[in-house]
Amino acid sequence: MNIKPIRNDADLQAAFKRLENVYQAQEGASEFDEMEVLVTLIEAYENKFFPMGVADPVEAIKFRMEQQGLTQKDLEQFIFHPKVKTTGFSRLALAAIMRFLNGGEHGLQARKPYGFSN
Repeated sequence: MNIKPIRNDADLQAAFKRLENVYQAQEGASEFDEMEVLVTLIEAYENKFFPMGVADPVEAIKFRMEQQGLTQKDLEQFIFHPKVKTTGFSRLALAAIMRFLNGGEHGLQARKPYGFSN
């Protein structure tokens, strides 16, 4: 394992290139340790130079819906009780948001960063 600090975009690209080669390593293998260290270094660099900040949950849902070509009607089946009339996104509950993000016919599947499953 020959890991160096990430100090600039060239270092970042080199780390990503190496990560592509080791990201499916099995736990216990030296490549697995290298993958974990690379992910930590990449995340630290990105957090320092490309901070994301805290996203507004409603805006995040609207953005993801737009990406998926969904309408508010698609969202309603996950959030609103059929006997209670509400308007807009103002009454979103965390549990309902999680239902929408994780399941259903039109539910959005949350993805892990860098395509890792665990």
